[in-house]
Amino acid sequence: MYTLKLTTVGSSTGVVIPVEMLRSMKLEKGDSLYAVESPEGYTITPYNPEVVRQIERGRAFIKQNREVFKALAE
Repeated sequence: MYTLKLTTVGSSTGVVIPVEMLRSMKLEKGDSLYAVESPEGYTITPYNPEVVRQIERGRAFIKQNREVFKALAE
């Protein structure tokens, strides 16, 4: 678990993310993070949840139409 500290950045408030956490998430300065709300609170992730949903739908579509894709590949 990490404790994140809020700090003033100009007229806004920012959060300080420990370097170990950045390394573990493979993040660099300028990358984006997404805060996803859930009943338990927020999850912070480097992955865009909309892209994740699109990939899941694509995988389901391919699985459902496996024979069609197999025939097209021949």
